[in-house]
Amino acid sequence: MFSERTYCGEITDSHTGKRVQLGGWVDKKRDLGGIIFIELRDVSGIVQIVVDSSKIPDVAAIAESVKNEFCLRIDGVVRARSADTVNPALKTGSLEVEAETIEILNPSLTPPFPLDVRNTINEELRLEYRYLDLRREEMRETMLARHRATQEIRRYLTEQRFIEIETPILNKSTPEGARDFLVPSRINRGMFYALPQSPQLFKQILMVSGFDRYFQVVKCFRDEDLRNDRQPEFTQVDMELSFVSRETVMEIIEGLIKAIVKETIGLNVSLPFPRMSYDEAMDRYGKDAPDTRFGLELRNCGDILKNSTFNVFSSVLASGGIVKCLPVPDDGAISRKMIDDYTEYIRTFKAKGLPYFRFRDGAFEGGIAKFLSDSERTALTERLALRGNMLVFFATDREGVVNDTLANLRLKIGRDLNLIDESKFDFLWVLDFPLLEYDDEEKRFYAKHHMFTAPLAEHISALDTISPESVNSIKAQAYDIVLNGVEIGGGSIRIHNTEIQKKMFGVLGISEDEARIKFSFLLEALKYGAPPHGGIALGLDRIMMLLLRRNSIRDVIPFPKTQKGQCMMSDAPSPVSPEQLRELSIKAVDK
Repeated sequence: MFSERTYCGEITDSHTGKRVQLGGWVDKKRDLGGIIFIELRDVSGIVQIVVDSSKIPDVAAIAESVKNEFCLRIDGVVRARSADTVNPALKTGSLEVEAETIEILNPSLTPPFPLDVRNTINEELRLEYRYLDLRREEMRETMLARHRATQEIRRYLTEQRFIEIETPILNKSTPEGARDFLVPSRINRGMFYALPQSPQLFKQILMVSGFDRYFQVVKCFRDEDLRNDRQPEFTQVDMELSFVSRETVMEIIEGLIKAIVKETIGLNVSLPFPRMSYDEAMDRYGKDAPDTRFGLELRNCGDILKNSTFNVFSSVLASGGIVKCLPVPDDGAISRKMIDDYTEYIRTFKAKGLPYFRFRDGAFEGGIAKFLSDSERTALTERLALRGNMLVFFATDREGVVNDTLANLRLKIGRDLNLIDESKFDFLWVLDFPLLEYDDEEKRFYAKHHMFTAPLAEHISALDTISPESVNSIKAQAYDIVLNGVEIGGGSIRIHNTEIQKKMFGVLGISEDEARIKFSFLLEALKYGAPPHGGIALGLDRIMMLLLRRNSIRDVIPFPKTQKGQCMMSDAPSPVSPEQLRELSIKAVDK
C-alpha cells in the first residue's frame, strides 16, 4: 500500500517539487468552491493538502466526501505556499501538497468531542474514547515527550555503566505498607502471586549477584486509594548500585534529572540541587516535600505562648502539644470571608480552629490580639519579623496535626495570592529522615521508608534501646528528591548485613519465623558476601506531569485508570466466568 511513506510534519523545503506519499487523519477540511483544502495529521504533525477540482475532478469528488478523522492515503507533489497563505502556526506552514490521488482507507464516525480543543473536555469522556483523545495535539506532544525522556534515561544510565535487567512481575506477597494486588495460581491451588509494589528485593539480590549497577523502567502496582498523583499501576525508573555512598547516588541522579529535563523541555537546570534535612523541612514547611518556589515559612512559637491567657494555647502546650504560626504579608487581599473559608478548609486536616491576628503598622488587631500580653507581642514581633501589614495564622494541637494543617494552608494561600512562580522548577534533596515512626494507636513501630533502609552507622546501636520518645532521633541513610513540592523519587543505602536486618525486623515486630517465611531468600543471600549497596526509584509519571505542567498523572499515562481504579475504555475491572473462578478454586461473594 505504501512504498515509501513521508510523515506529514516532517515535510521540509528539501521536499519542494518532489512526489510524496502520506498517511494520516483529516484534521480539518475547507471547501472554497473548486479548491478543497485538507489538513492531514499524523503523529509527526500536520500538512496542508490542496485539491484542484478543475485539474482532477475525480480526486476532488473523493475529497468532497471526506470528513474529520477519516483515515486517508494521499499522493502528491510538495510546493511552496504563496507568501500571503503561509501559516506560521504549523511547522510545515510554508509548504503544501498538491494532491494527485486520494484513497479513503477508513471512514470515521463523528467524534464525541472536538479534537482541536485543549483542557476543556470532560475527563470521563476523554478516557472512554482514549484512542481519540490520544490523537489530540496536547496528548500527542505528551506521549512523544515521554518517549524522549525514556530514551534519554536509557542512554544516560548506559553511559554510567548501568545494566538494564528485568525483574519478575509475579512475586511473593510481602504485605507491608500498601496492599498487594494478588494473582491466584491455577497450577498451585490456594496459592497466590503478588504483583510487585517495587522490585526492591530482587534488585538487592542483583547486587549480591555482582551486577553492581542495575536499572529498569518498570511497571509497579499498589492496591491503594487513588489521587491525582496516584494510579494502581505506575512506572518508575528503578536503580540500585553497589560500593557507593549516598553522595554518589545523589550525584548520578542529579545528572540523570538534568538530562531528562533538557531532552524533554529544553531547559538547563543548575547542579547541585539544594539540600535540606527532614527536621528542617518539617520545622519550616510542615512537610517533608516542601514547595520552595515561594516563602511563607512556619514558625514555632510555643515557647513564647506557654503562659498565654488564651486557654487554647496554654492547655495544648501543657499537654505536650505544640503551637506554630504562619505569617502572611497582607495588604488587604485576605478578607474576613477568606479567613472563614480557611477556617473551614483546615478542618479537613483535623484542626479544631484557626486563631489569627492582624499586624498593621506596628499594632496588633483582631482575632486573638486581645489575649496577647505586651511581652508576647514583643517576642512575636521579633520572632516573626513583623512589619508593614501582616496576617498571622496559628495552629495548636499534636505536632502531626499542626504541621499538616499549616503546610496545606500555606499552599492554599500561596495559590490564592498568586505567590507561586509557576514557571520555576525547584529541585530539592531532603535527607536524614527518621528511620522509624511510631503508631500510637497500634503501639508499634513502622519503617519510615522501608524495612531494608540502613540507619546511620552511628545510630545502629540505638536500635537496641529505641522507645516511642526516641524514635525520631535514629536517622536513616535515606534521601528523597522533590520537585515543586512533590516527591518524585526516594531511595536509601540498604542494610547489607544479616544481623542488622534481623535487628530491624525485631524492632518492627516481625518475628524470626515470619521473617524467614517472607524474606528467607534475601536473608540467605546477604550471607554470601553481599556488598554495601543503595539505590533509588524515580516516579516517571510524576516527573512528566510536573515537567509538562499537567494537572494529573492521568494526563501523561497512555491508558490510565480513574480514581475508582477503572478503565473507562475497556471497562476493567470486570466480572469473569464461573468456569474461570472454578479453575482457580475461587468463589465470588456478594458485596
